Amino acid sequence: MKRELHPIEKQDFRSAPSEVRQAIRKRAIFLIRSGHKKGYIANLFGVNKNTVSNWWKSYTQEGSKGLTDSKRGAKSENCKLLTSEQEKQIQKMIIDRYPEQYKLPFALWTRKAVQELVERQFGIILARSTMGYYLRSWGFTPQKPKKKAYEQNPKHVEEWLEEAYPAIKERARKENAEIHWGDETGCNNRCNHGRSYAPKGKTPVKESMSKSFKINMISTVTNQWRVQFMIYSENMNADKLIEFLKQLIKTSDKKIFLILDNLKVHHCHIVKEWLNREEIKPKMEVFFLPSYSPELNPDE
Repeated sequence: MKRELHPIEKQDFRSAPSEVRQAIRKRAIFLIRSGHKKGYIANLFGVNKNTVSNWWKSYTQEGSKGLTDSKRGAKSENCKLLTSEQEKQIQKMIIDRYPEQYKLPFALWTRKAVQELVERQFGIILARSTMGYYLRSWGFTPQKPKKKAYEQNPKHVEEWLEEAYPAIKERARKENAEIHWGDETGCNNRCNHGRSYAPKGKTPVKESMSKSFKINMISTVTNQWRVQFMIYSENMNADKLIEFLKQLIKTSDKKIFLILDNLKVHHCHIVKEWLNREEIKPKMEVFFLPSYSPELNPDE
């Protein structure tokens, strides 16, 4: 005579831990072999009758192995449309060059641009969402590009970073000098940087003078982030630059190694003559960045 069993406490079978689900399946198989009907067992464990039928089918085909959880999703890289070697090739191509260098009609690498590159290289058509999945899996993220001048000579930049600047740092260490990075900029009263929260559709208003005016500034920043600056209204010229350099010397008890860009006034003979004076040489020396390389200057 079969003993009547009471339904277990209601629990979502799908959310139960793997070992619990496996124990329930084993118990269900034991009950089926004991003569209990599948509908009764399904009610007992709070599952569908078809689910119990599938457990029995798996058990009869695979034995106890058929009662364990199977992993969901792709089981191997064979399910991917691109092979590992193809993935590496595409990664290298988009790191080393821009789309236009492969004669693709894009300025920057987007999902669509990479999608077309893959189709051209391997004849494989990927959905744009799939291309996004590949890019994320490679560790690629959408980023705002830095500006870089076409005229910049990468070889000169590399030589400056690997040879010239390390030599400047070593000399500064030996001579107890301080490295300054210098640059000029302009400020305008119409400039409206910053953001302000406001109700949607009601853009905040920042009051300002209707008359436009601007002012200029030259500044330096050290490797310790100490900033010095001078405000001026005229255009930068040799006299203004020398005036600022004099102020730098007055405020420093160390020799100054000043790194500047290649603005014409920085190279003019008046400034060179002033820097070559006997009383100035022990106090200041000027070095120059590679041409068209503002990104190397922290004062920029």
